[in-house]
Amino acid sequence: MKLHKSKKDPELYYYFNPKGEKKWMYRHKYYDQYGKRKEKKKRFDTEKEAYQALLKLKVDTIRGATKPVEFSNYTVAQWFDTWYETYSQNWKISTRIQRESAIRLHIKPLLGSYKLSELQRTTYQKEFINNLLKNKKPSTVESLHNIFKIGINSAVEDEIISRNRFTKLKIQNKESNEDKKEKETIAANSSIKENYLEVHELVLLLDKAKEIFNITNYTLFFVLAYTGLRKGEGCGLCWSDINMEKRTLTVERTRDNKGVRPPKTLNSYRTIDLDQSIIDQLKKYKTWCKKTLLSFGHHLKEDDFIFISYQTGKPLSENTFNSSLDRAIKKIGIKRITPHGLRHTHATVLLNDKENRSTVEDVADRLGNTPQEIHKTYHHILQERKKETATIFTELVRSAGN
Repeated sequence: MKLHKSKKDPELYYYFNPKGEKKWMYRHKYYDQYGKRKEKKKRFDTEKEAYQALLKLKVDTIRGATKPVEFSNYTVAQWFDTWYETYSQNWKISTRIQRESAIRLHIKPLLGSYKLSELQRTTYQKEFINNLLKNKKPSTVESLHNIFKIGINSAVEDEIISRNRFTKLKIQNKESNEDKKEKETIAANSSIKENYLEVHELVLLLDKAKEIFNITNYTLFFVLAYTGLRKGEGCGLCWSDINMEKRTLTVERTRDNKGVRPPKTLNSYRTIDLDQSIIDQLKKYKTWCKKTLLSFGHHLKEDDFIFISYQTGKPLSENTFNSSLDRAIKKIGIKRITPHGLRHTHATVLLNDKENRSTVEDVADRLGNTPQEIHKTYHHILQERKKETATIFTELVRSAGN
């Protein structure tokens, strides 16, 4: 392609495309922040467009704004990958997991191909916010929006772009009647209050489960009871999510008979500490899994789902666990709970601790909820806890006087 210089500027050129049409482009040479010689070029349909863009580019480089010039073709996906790789080690583990998931599952799929410097508010609203609101709650969309804004603010601070266009954009948090009814049900429905076991009932169930469950169902039951995970989160665990040395478990997905999906909310992405007894059981179970998979001609891989069927070696069906739990409860003669009742049991035991060693915030972090959700769901328990706090204060004062 032969270039012809324009009379307006020595860095402005015209050329003819294969169709014989006259087109324009600039080729601007400059030095970057490290003193290296660079060239920036771009094509246009008219001389006027090319000339105006070249003048703006020259002004930017003269005043030292070489970063916006350097990164003008950076896509949203490229920037958020760079942002995560550069700064993620300074974030808390829970923040790291939350932001990585938001980037991978939402920001890059919906906005990744757009140029960072050219993304407009209207495009962002239409392609990101509006699309998310089709199947996510406004509170979840707002959390994703906040993560996006934090990433954009970092681009501004690094002088990649000049400003954040998305700071004043608000998410309309209008709840549907169904959402309101669901929240009211969580706060008031007595069935939730009944869907948990007392500590002594849990101990009985744990003992009986060890007798009648196969090792897969027992290990899943043990993990759910001792962590408060949702059943889908438990079924979605892979071996790579367990850190045996640090004794931690990371939730990154949920799985049921309909397939694998992201966790319920952004708060559901979390890393929690494990007791040594869970680690011991998981080590024992991992050995069993290796032998079982070998019998089917497979080797265990770290990205395999943890809980597998002894009959097929494939990921466990949720229905199998449900029937096993019902059978154990009937044999003991205690009240029936659902698998989700193990989650309620975990929270209730922690919140009922007489020494108050676990705060509402601690329980919320462990369950992947917000403190507000804990207050709504376990309102009846927390009310009793308040009464006991008053009694404890009186006892402490009296004991000091004696």
